[in-house]
Amino acid sequence: MAPRHQRNLTRRKMMFALGGAAVGIPAIAAIAPYALADQSDARTTAATGSLPMTIVNKSGSFDNASVHLYVVGNLDGKQVRLTPDGTVAPIALSDNGADGFTDYAIPLAGSGDTKLSLPFMSGRIYVALGQKLKFKVVTDGNGNAALQYPAGWVTSDPNYGVLHDCAEFTHNAAGMFCNTTMVDMFSVPMAIRLTGDKDQTTGTLRAGGRAAAFAAVKQIEEFAPLVVDDTRIIAPGHGLDAGIFKKDYFAPYIDTVWSTYTGKDLKVTTNAGTFTGRVRADRFTFDGPASVSFAKPSTRDVLFCDGNLAAPNDGTTGPVAAVLGAGFNRSTLLADIAQPATDPAAFYQGSLTNHYAKAIHAATVDGKAYGFAFDDVADFASYVQDTSPTGFTLTLSAF
Repeated sequence: MAPRHQRNLTRRKMMFALGGAAVGIPAIAAIAPYALADQSDARTTAATGSLPMTIVNKSGSFDNASVHLYVVGNLDGKQVRLTPDGTVAPIALSDNGADGFTDYAIPLAGSGDTKLSLPFMSGRIYVALGQKLKFKVVTDGNGNAALQYPAGWVTSDPNYGVLHDCAEFTHNAAGMFCNTTMVDMFSVPMAIRLTGDKDQTTGTLRAGGRAAAFAAVKQIEEFAPLVVDDTRIIAPGHGLDAGIFKKDYFAPYIDTVWSTYTGKDLKVTTNAGTFTGRVRADRFTFDGPASVSFAKPSTRDVLFCDGNLAAPNDGTTGPVAAVLGAGFNRSTLLADIAQPATDPAAFYQGSLTNHYAKAIHAATVDGKAYGFAFDDVADFASYVQDTSPTGFTLTLSAF
């Protein structure tokens, strides 16, 4: 199977605005294209849309009664939620209570593991520890009910003080596609296990990994403000938008990349073939299977893998943008003229790099994490998929 960065994919896009006001389609809705849509041999669980889901609480700090679970997302273009009995219910304005917020929490079993059933839908599995999350149903621009998601990186968000985190998934007739995400923030240690044609686990933290990640980020002056007590680490892109991370942090590296490749070629290999690029008239222009070019990105473009590094699902510009985005975040573009770099020992070297992504990758057992939107380039994201799933487990790990 070709590496993910070499497939013709729709890349993840974060669709949540600051303040939690975005009525959101969870970013995971873009994951479905990883599957082969014409798969017809899926087992009964996938065919019926009833996938056994187990929640395991090994946090050690919170008992089951203190853990609140939410499964929210989309089905057939409508925003929905999972009920405790395993059915999908549409969200509605009438779901808001007297305090203005919904209570979509699914309680865990009194003790032991919690068994649920996951039907076809795309979305996020949130866990909140100690307090419930405050989701609010509002009306979107088309007059439809839409859900405001938590934005733990925004001080004014009603969930800012709540210890919470999420995993993302798409479950449909093509299979189950899921990840533990740190694209927005890192807070609650969790791992996912997906069984089916294979038995796969990712996201598991090393012993003491959470504390080590917090400590590592605190040690870097520019990144230290991203650490919010012992609650979460905010991703640097959101920190930049909040005014607590330097807007020009990556500027010296970006400038050096641009000047370096004015005089020599960079080769980027994708499923469409190998593209050869050089900076001409201040644009990084690539020839090969197609002609694609990029204006010089900003630090924000690098951190969000957007703007001048946006990746359309066109099979040419998109895959090249993804590889460039990964190279900037991992600081590999100057070390290797053939991209994507695939040796993790060469990632995040030097002082000018994405120290947030570096810290959370170092904290995981398998070295995989979703620290930025194109962290799946060369398969370094905490992502698993199965076209014939038989079970899904979310484990809250020890703090």
